[in-house]
Amino acid sequence: MKPRLFLIVITLLTTVVIYGQTSDNAVTGLLLSAYSERNYTADPVTDEQIDIILKCGIKAPSAVNRQPWKFTVVNDTATMKQAIPNIVQGNVIIVISGLVSQTGTTPDFDCGLATENMFVAAHGLGLGARIYTGPVRNVNLNRDLFQIPAGYNAVSLLRIGNVDKNVDAVSAATPRKTPEEIINYKK
Repeated sequence: MKPRLFLIVITLLTTVVIYGQTSDNAVTGLLLSAYSERNYTADPVTDEQIDIILKCGIKAPSAVNRQPWKFTVVNDTATMKQAIPNIVQGNVIIVISGLVSQTGTTPDFDCGLATENMFVAAHGLGLGARIYTGPVRNVNLNRDLFQIPAGYNAVSLLRIGNVDKNVDAVSAATPRKTPEEIINYKK
């Protein structure tokens, strides 16, 4: 009887450890709970937070490790409103620009990876973040205002700010598709 009880306990402990790493993992927990906030406070994002977020963007993978991006941090409210009209003072926008290629290749995917790294980093720091691509055309038309480096085009914008905790944004968020709708397995 004792060997059987011992095996059951070992099996239960192994199951708890294996599944505990999956369900209680900080990274997967963050990814499964993150959403794109729409309501922010005027509490400013700190320079230290921006520095960490930028370092996470730099660490993003890229094809052949080319790192074809430049990041422009914009914290001037008037300039930010030229891209995102409902911006709140205290927010920051990071413009992710990609190197204009002479070979016909596009850095958009690599820039998207850097944007996502920074999006996740902002949430990891307890901040809100939202990725925008719609305003990119306007940003590229106003390159001097947004200080887009020569030889680069804006690819995406990342808005970062402190989340308004009085708004229940999670229940109001757009629902995600179910795994059955979007996952296909070939066996």
